[in-house]
Amino acid sequence: MNAIANRLAEVQRRIEHAEQAHGRAPGSVRLLAVSKTRPPEDLLEAMWAGQRRFGESYLQEALEKIDALRDHPLEWHFIGRIQSNKTRAIAENFAWVHSVADAKHARRLNQQRPPELPPLNVCLQVMLDLEESKAGLSPDQARELAAEFTAFSRLRLRGLMTLPAPAAAFEQQRLPFRRLRQLLQELRPLAPGLDCLSMGMSDDLEAAVAEGATIVRIGTAIFGPRQRQA
Repeated sequence: MNAIANRLAEVQRRIEHAEQAHGRAPGSVRLLAVSKTRPPEDLLEAMWAGQRRFGESYLQEALEKIDALRDHPLEWHFIGRIQSNKTRAIAENFAWVHSVADAKHARRLNQQRPPELPPLNVCLQVMLDLEESKAGLSPDQARELAAEFTAFSRLRLRGLMTLPAPAAAFEQQRLPFRRLRQLLQELRPLAPGLDCLSMGMSDDLEAAVAEGATIVRIGTAIFGPRQRQA
């Protein structure tokens, strides 16, 4: 096995152990490999080891990979900050968007999603720790935007995403994930189809699984330290 395959297998073991330790059903947590800054060859190594879902943050780089790997059965997730002038390309090329934090962007994605494609799966990005450097909706804003999705026929609101501040202690890591889970439960009367919590990364995936994550977004633990963009 190559290095990426070995690391991928270790991440899968961590997820399976966390599912077992916290009473989650086997296979209830999906792995999204965060492949931003990684060349297509790295994604292929992960794919040959069984990975099919990849998360990208930089649109132009992502589009180049999508084109290079278009003959492979991969599922593409956009997880980066959305810009208004890039919503069309996102709507046309991705199966999921985890980072919707603006009603205007949601409307544009809905208008620009090609009708021949299935509805675009959407997670609302929620900011729980008030870090000014991060995008995201407040819980109240998330409630307001979730209510608008009944008018978006080309979008499917699936759940919530968050990027909490790093924490070293396991119980401290769990707190923002618990708040996101509670918010999802509060929003279900507005959007009964909510079934996704996109939370947890390389350093805190176990805490996220403990609090109900259905998708964990893992980059470094699979691909190694992030490569700088040229």
